[in-house]
Amino acid sequence: MRFACGVILVLFVGTTAVAQPRVSASSIVNSPHNLSASGPGKIKAATEQEVCIFCHTPHNASVVQPLWNREIPEQSYRIYSSATLIAQPGQPTGSSKLCLSCHDGTIALGNVISRGQSINVIGANGALPPGTTNLGTDLSGDHPISFKYDSDLATKDGKLIDPASLPQQIRLEGGQVQCTSCHDPHDDSRGNFLVMDNSRSQLCSSCHRLAAQSAIQGHDQCVDCHLAHKAPSGGLLLNQTTVSGTCLSCHGGSPLPSAPISAAMPAIMQGTSIASDLAKPSTHNVDNASALSTLRLDGAASISTVTCADCHEPHTIARGSAAAPLMPPTYGDASGMTAQGTPVARAKYEYEVCFKCHGRYSTDQPFISRDVVQTNIAREFSPSAVSFHPVEVPGVGHDVPSLIPTMNTGTIIYCTDCHDSDTAKSAGGSGPNGPHGSDFQPMLVAEYETVDGTSESTQAYALCYRCHERTSILNNESFSRHSFYVVDQRTPCSVCHDAHGISSAQGSMRNNAHLINFDTSVVQPDPLTHKLQYVSTGLRSGRCFLTCHGKVHSGLRYP
Repeated sequence: MRFACGVILVLFVGTTAVAQPRVSASSIVNSPHNLSASGPGKIKAATEQEVCIFCHTPHNASVVQPLWNREIPEQSYRIYSSATLIAQPGQPTGSSKLCLSCHDGTIALGNVISRGQSINVIGANGALPPGTTNLGTDLSGDHPISFKYDSDLATKDGKLIDPASLPQQIRLEGGQVQCTSCHDPHDDSRGNFLVMDNSRSQLCSSCHRLAAQSAIQGHDQCVDCHLAHKAPSGGLLLNQTTVSGTCLSCHGGSPLPSAPISAAMPAIMQGTSIASDLAKPSTHNVDNASALSTLRLDGAASISTVTCADCHEPHTIARGSAAAPLMPPTYGDASGMTAQGTPVARAKYEYEVCFKCHGRYSTDQPFISRDVVQTNIAREFSPSAVSFHPVEVPGVGHDVPSLIPTMNTGTIIYCTDCHDSDTAKSAGGSGPNGPHGSDFQPMLVAEYETVDGTSESTQAYALCYRCHERTSILNNESFSRHSFYVVDQRTPCSVCHDAHGISSAQGSMRNNAHLINFDTSVVQPDPLTHKLQYVSTGLRSGRCFLTCHGKVHSGLRYP
């Protein structure tokens, strides 16, 4: 009886027969769910004055509680699914079915059980019109509902709060998440009928646990990237169809989107177009597949569909820098692959992120045809390798007179010291840092000519000269014939040197010191001995067995 009295009181609101009561801001009367003729929304009845009748009735109600006045949808729905989902949602049940009796758009808003004929609702053409509130029968892009949420699920998932710790505003229905867990259909005072304020993602984080939360504007609120309803991506609930598309909606350059970003993005983003880098001749592949096509670490990864999130963990990303080889905070807590080929949930070193694609499971062929061929770059950088650029550990050689003053034989470098955007700030440009794309293949931060017959210049070998003094190289301080070959014979650095390194399983200190691994498109075996090798004979000395530029070197000595 108490409920009926409450209904009767509300039914008289808006009539001229009684004094107007004061209605609180949280009342349904002030919300779009007031479909009566006095309702504030664009969709409302032509003449009907009763407020609650569109959902409830004190008499002649259906058997569904609470005194439900609408038919229950009978059709099946396409439900949410995701490769990362541990919960097991089924077809909508409970109060969610009640919500869908309006919000799936299949039943006319004015079609109530207690009336002999449908109430005339204007602005709706009968059922709920197309738009953000008409969810339709495809719920694959909507937050999952009608699933059991208990301590066992929270433990298995690892990123869910134990339901015993949920705030009182979030209510489970029979232990299940339903629409009413997030929405209070009678109170729109917080917008979108939310049960609690969602600024700073308070509502989302009441259930979802993140190890850390980015402090970068545009990464610090869930709604900046995710949609709870009608998400174009389906799984992951992203505001674009793909992971990378979501990232590029802000990082693609000006103009920035007006929605769904919760606040104005920092001015630093204006004109900083990663999309421009991705349009360059040499790029990291960016997926155009579904949002669920994320990189796997079990050997089944499709490197042709790498997403931004395979290198950056967007929830924990931060500004700042680190010392090589430690992972910079701009990657966030991204996953990785150790040099030994073991997957790790949180990479410690930058190269571990790179090794997800370019390590154990890589099938990439070398950019330059080589005498010693290795697709697993992790082996080329290994501390046990014959010779290598110091990406994992400092180099083993201590005689490198050509290094620039800021570097020494104990220096460790990042992969991105060589592989980066050619217009990056780190390269002296004005564009974003990072290996997104470059005009110089294979995604190099500076020019590195590999075509035989190239004239030596600061530009032609700008990549090498970022770390090695040009004057030292051309003065033959580390090799007696550098100037002769590079300048006079116009032989590129890459003809003799393999920039990554040579695995100990394939080379030796005798034949492959100093990154020696010949380009076989330029250098052929010595026809007399049938050897193709450099033999180290001591400090800055050696012998060559090969044919280069038509000249036979059959044990030619240096110096």
